[in-house]
Formats: sequence, structure tokens, C-alpha cells
Amino acid sequence: MSVLSTRVRRLAPLAATLALTLPLAAVVSGASAAPTGAGSPGIGDPYYPTYGNGGYDVSHYDVDIAYTPKTDTVAGRTTITATTTQALSRFDLDLVLPASTVTVDGQPATFTQKPHELVVTPPKKLAAGAPMTVVVTYAGVPSTISDGKIKPWIRTKDGAAAVGEPEMAAWWFPSNDHPRDKATYDVSVRVPSSVEVLGNGQLVSKDVKAGQRTWHWREDNPMASYLAYFVAGQFDISSGYTDDGKPVITAVASEGGSEGKYAAADLARVPEIIDFESSLWGPYPFDALGGVAPDADFGFALENQTRPVYTRSFWSGGPNIYVVVHEQAHQWYGDSVSVHNWKDIWLNEGFATFTEWMWSEKHHDGSAAKLFADTYAAHPATDDFWTTKIGNPGAGNEFTGAVYDRGAMTLQALRTKIGEPAFFTTMRTWASSRRHGNGQISQFVALAEKVSGQDLDAFFDTWLYSAERPEPTTANGFPKKFAPGGAPATSLAKIEAVRQAVSEKR
Repeated sequence: MSVLSTRVRRLAPLAATLALTLPLAAVVSGASAAPTGAGSPGIGDPYYPTYGNGGYDVSHYDVDIAYTPKTDTVAGRTTITATTTQALSRFDLDLVLPASTVTVDGQPATFTQKPHELVVTPPKKLAAGAPMTVVVTYAGVPSTISDGKIKPWIRTKDGAAAVGEPEMAAWWFPSNDHPRDKATYDVSVRVPSSVEVLGNGQLVSKDVKAGQRTWHWREDNPMASYLAYFVAGQFDISSGYTDDGKPVITAVASEGGSEGKYAAADLARVPEIIDFESSLWGPYPFDALGGVAPDADFGFALENQTRPVYTRSFWSGGPNIYVVVHEQAHQWYGDSVSVHNWKDIWLNEGFATFTEWMWSEKHHDGSAAKLFADTYAAHPATDDFWTTKIGNPGAGNEFTGAVYDRGAMTLQALRTKIGEPAFFTTMRTWASSRRHGNGQISQFVALAEKVSGQDLDAFFDTWLYSAERPEPTTANGFPKKFAPGGAPATSLAKIEAVRQAVSEKR
């Protein structure tokens, strides 16, 4: 998320596009790593300097925990498989629960803890480029622990939901907690045998022993740490398969009442939604799908990889298909292609909201062009809606409404400006070329310029980095005969309600 004026603007043939957009290797060494061999305590995100860590790149997490709903206690043992990116005499992990032991490559390591950081000193210095295996045991009550103003753990009536953005992992397992360092996951959760557990990816097993059931979930595709989750409680679980054999698992709280009935009906349409979004953005990037609505009203939905989690209040007024469309769109934009830094959040939320607009267009609830016009008309030039620079909204402002709604407006304006073929080629190429990787706004802009053959600096400066209402000109992506007004699109209120709820993540 950097200002466009720093980019090198060169228009080149489309053939150069793929080379430009190939995902770069994860840069996780940390900009501020100490020359003594200590890994930096942050990955280098300007919004959140202490998020993530430097000095290593994680490839796999094996998270094995016991969760006791009655006391809300987590006791865990996590094995981290990683490769050093520099010589390391010390490194950090993100963890707020108290650790009891740490080993590095099978040998006991010394460690200290401070808010959010587990600082590990291995028994001997690790060479650059070396594989390492770190095992941490720990235990605590995550609902009692805050990190400054953040206390993200969600305790439900019958269990818990380890769900949150931009961070949650540190409340139940040690990690390199930033989207830039993705890994694969095995997550095993032991609970009383009457309790169900949902998680990412595919269900490997659910074994019962001595009154305890262990649910083992596996996600074989790279995943950002904040997208890893588990939800424990009492659920009505439905399972099946898509036409191409992908497992579909949805779960709704057993005592969900009318909200649960509406949620179950909408979540049953996930395969239909995935088919629609695949027609827009290309093949679905994962091997499983579904959704979870636990017995809690935590005020948001989150795009957890393969199986998003929804607060049940989304269905307090009846069916709400648009929130499901939004979270499923994140499987492409947010999960498969994740932000490089948190200021790149437009690439997630604007893209998912625009997908809602496309669903509305498909189902004759109002075209994306109509929703664009309605949103523009609803916010006069004096409205605070225009003051957020959505390409760099500032720490703590990533989930304001403007990032969602103006984010979608930006894409509709781009669609109008460069035309349908170039627009959809840009969107699909972004999803495919950065699949299971990360992206920055400047890289998306460069791709759009290459595909369209147009200089788009002024266009994106206006939409992403200006604190003023764009003038309704063709240069800004408005249609030649732009005449907002009349009755709003049928879907506008539904989408606005979704936006107001999903933007409460933090």
C-alpha cells in the first residue's frame, strides 16, 4: 500500500503481464533484523510494526490442543516447521498464552515472554537457510488475555470461536502472525465427546477416547495465520460434495432458532455461490468449502479459509445471501491472494463487496452500474465517506465502510474506464498469477495498466488516495451519461446492512 507516484510507469505488451504478476517469494526476514543474528520482532508492516516476525519462513503448523468449554481453557502443543532466512541466535513467535517449554530441533531452548511475543534463544546459533523445527507447549484462558485494546477471543454459550482479524492466532497457538508468511496446517482439537469442532480444510478424523473426541482438520493449501480457526460447540452439521468432488461442510448452532434456519438455508447455497464466483474470477482456489454459524452474536463475519464463520445476527431479519456471497468472494481475494501489508486491505474488502454487486446484477436486484450510481448519490461531497484514503486508510481504519463501498465503486469505475474484456482479464489474472500468495495495490495497478494499455495513475490516485468526492468524468470511470437518481437498487439496503456488520471485525 504505497502511493502511486512512487511507481515506475511503463506500458508494455500484455505478454509481460504474467511475468510482472508472478507471486514473489514471501519476504519474512524482517526489515529491522539485528546484525547480531537476532530475528526482528516484526515482519515490517508499517501499520503494525510488531505483527509477525523476521528471520524465518514457516512452511507448516501442527497445532494440537485440548479445549475445555466449561473453563474456557486451552492447553496446547504446536510444532512449527520452518526455514531460517538469516543466521539466527534468537527469534520471536507471536503468542499471548503462557508457554511452559520450547525446543528447537529437539533440544531445549531458553525463552522469555512479553506482551504478544515469545522470544526464543536456541541452544546453538542457526545457520541461514537451515531447516528448523520448533515445539512449544503452553496453556491458559484466552478470554482473560488482552493485548492493549484487543481481546479477540470469543466465548460462546457452549464453547468458543477462535475467529478474528487482523489477529487471533496468538490466543491459541504460536505463529509468525502476518499474512505474508503463509503455511499449511494440521489442527487437532480435543473436547468433551458431546462437543463438535469445525475448522479449515478437510476433516481427517474425529476419534473418541476416554470421553474425549479429537477433531483433526487439515488445510493443505498455504494459509495466513489469521484465517486459521476453530469453533467448538453444539451444531447441526450438513455435509456433501460438489460435482467435482470437493467436500462441503456447513454447521449451524443447534439452538439457532429462526436465525439458524435462515442461516442453514443460505449456507446450503455455498456451492451455487462458488460456481457463480468461479465464472467471474476463475477456478475456486481450494479443496473444500462450507460455512459455520455458531451460537454467538459477535457482530461480524470472517472469511476463514475454505469455511467462513458468521455471527448469527446476520439472519435476524430473515434470509441474507449477500453476506455469504461476500465472504465466499474472499476465498479468491483475501485468502488465496492475501495482502502484503494491512494497508492493502482494499484488495480484500473492495473486491468482495464488488462481488456482491455482481451477484445483484446476475439476479436482477440492481446492476453494478446502478449500485455505483446509488452509492455516489447517497454521499454528498461534504460526507465523511470521502475523507478516508482507501488505498492507505491508516492503522485501525482498515474496516471502515468507505473501504468496502468506495472500494467496490473503484472497481466498477475501472470496469467502465477500461472496458469489460480488459477488466475481467485483470481480475482473473490477479487471482491466478498470485494464487496462494500476496499482493500490493501498486502491483494490481501495474497489472491493470499492462492489460488495458492505459496510464491509470490519475484514475487510481483519485479513487484510492484522494480525500475528495471524484468528479463524474469519463477520466474517472463514470459513464458518459451519468445521471444518478430514481429509486435505489433493490439490493442496496441488503448490501449496506452486510457492510455495516462485516466492517466490525477488529
